[in-house]
Amino acid sequence: METEPDEYHDCFMQDGVLLKQAPSSHMTALNTIGTLYIYEVTRSGESCNKKLLLEWKQNDITVDSDVQYQEWAVVNTVQKRIRTLSENMPEHHNRSKSLKINFDEIKSFKVCNKNRQLTFYDGTSERICGFLFQHGNCEHLVGMLKTILKVGVSRRDKQIYVVYDSNSPEFQELNRSFAALNLKNEDNSFWHMFKHFKENPYEGSLGAFAKVTNFVYRSVEGSDPDILSRDELYSSITELDDGVPHSGGEYEVINALPQLPRRKEFPRCNPLTEEQWRSQFNSLGQLEDVDSIKNLIFRGGVSPTIRKEVWKFLLDYFPWDSTDLDRQQLINKKNEEYYVMKLQWKSISQKQEDNFSDYAQRKCQVIKDVNRTDRTLEFYAGDNNINIQTLGDILMTYVMYNFDLGYVQGMSDLLSPILWLMQDENDSFWCFVGFMEKVMSNFDIDQAGMKEQLTQLRVLLSFIDPVLANYLEKHDCGNMFFCFRWLLVWFKRELNQDDILRFWEVLWTGYPCHNFHLLVSVAILEHESEALMENDNGFTEILKYINELSGKLNMELMLNKAEGIYNQIKEADHLTDSVRSILGLPLIGTKNRGSEEQSSQQESPFESPDLSTPRTEPCCSVDNVRISPDEIAFEKSISSSFL
Repeated sequence: METEPDEYHDCFMQDGVLLKQAPSSHMTALNTIGTLYIYEVTRSGESCNKKLLLEWKQNDITVDSDVQYQEWAVVNTVQKRIRTLSENMPEHHNRSKSLKINFDEIKSFKVCNKNRQLTFYDGTSERICGFLFQHGNCEHLVGMLKTILKVGVSRRDKQIYVVYDSNSPEFQELNRSFAALNLKNEDNSFWHMFKHFKENPYEGSLGAFAKVTNFVYRSVEGSDPDILSRDELYSSITELDDGVPHSGGEYEVINALPQLPRRKEFPRCNPLTEEQWRSQFNSLGQLEDVDSIKNLIFRGGVSPTIRKEVWKFLLDYFPWDSTDLDRQQLINKKNEEYYVMKLQWKSISQKQEDNFSDYAQRKCQVIKDVNRTDRTLEFYAGDNNINIQTLGDILMTYVMYNFDLGYVQGMSDLLSPILWLMQDENDSFWCFVGFMEKVMSNFDIDQAGMKEQLTQLRVLLSFIDPVLANYLEKHDCGNMFFCFRWLLVWFKRELNQDDILRFWEVLWTGYPCHNFHLLVSVAILEHESEALMENDNGFTEILKYINELSGKLNMELMLNKAEGIYNQIKEADHLTDSVRSILGLPLIGTKNRGSEEQSSQQESPFESPDLSTPRTEPCCSVDNVRISPDEIAFEKSISSSFL
């Protein structure tokens, strides 16, 4: 058993990581969510002996039902209580469930399933462990691994990265081979020559041609020179990336930000009318052109006269291809399901509730929240309001419907407008279920879904308004936490009742891209950028300013600007894959890899095989190929000096 380190330094952390494969000692933690860490360990009394560890820690958290500050402490992570008769915590719950891996043990790793799955292998090609990234992907972790380890892509499988050992004979032999090329001399290195070109393009170009000519026509001389050292390489790259223009005489190299194309205007249109809506149904009651309907809703929303009916389609209560008969049968079925679930919690006795702490905590939180949700609206105003009671009943029934998630603060904000519109308990519940399917990751216990969206928002803002993004970063606002409330409840606190109904139905269409609500956030921040940056505002001032925008936002204007930003991004020449992935646009690196992606989706190497189904694929399928030690040695001998 490893001793506890005296000092450690966190280098990396990522939430929402599922453990799919592990040593037998950690079998009980399989298929549980945790957090991945990379940290540097310094042992007691051995300040010069440092090593890097990869650690996965299982999450063991639940909702804190005593949270009162609803604005920001919406999803609070606290240690889950395991009650015993003695009121003591069991010993096995006191120990942290974690899996630690020394980086010296990792000889290769494989990334697949659209960068959502990562498996580590040892020197004998046996799996050490495997992870599934439920929120986002493992790109940031792989990027960190590339800075820590010397890795190269396998020639046989582009999804496999081979780790090279600088002390291996192959690595040393290749170093000696490169030394013979005499890439460095006393006065001028390759990187010095390249830097000179940046500072004086004309002179540097002539010098470079002279050196190439000299290299071609002269034989390799005398002494055994050193190869480029890692320190010099790093120093050279750092100097080249200082972002300062350099001039030499009449020539100048300027580092300029890429220019975005001109932003177009996309004015809003009239709402979908009842006549337009009815004209799309055939004799069986099926919608003929769903895409046309969604486009009309995105462009202008829905007329209030048909909103109640249209929302049932937008929130997946009614399938878009259903007939009149299908919908009537579905209503009857869903009505019965709802009241069965409602009866389950209504029939729980006080004694049962006393012995069911998780249920009691959720019920307590629901009661607290419904009594302070939209009480300024006439529909919810006053004491002993039956609509407040219905709001609570729906939320408690949802607890029974999805007990793993249960109830988290903020859900009552999402349900309130639905019940206000539907004024029917059964319809409101199933529409709320559909809404939660779209935003469920917002309410993750570990906040991984929200952290991912805030990160994506920062990426989009950096692309559209790098000046504002840089300002926020320098003023300790780069985490974008001041936008937390916007994203959590989809601007429910920022817009009035009429605007939020129109805004949500526009977002529910899924047009024109994924994560359109993030572009709306970018549009608002860009519109308010001068006010945010004036007077050298810090986090406190920016948070206060953002909160005070509540009730002042022009919903039509921000939707117009957000659509313009989307088309501006789509037409940009310098569009990156990170931005493309956020908006659901085709990735540059995967345009011609459709068959490869399809193959990775068919069977995940992390999933346990279904032994009840005969396997028909050949034994030589990609997922059955193991990385041989010979291949690792081969990769070392040809690639390590280029890393």
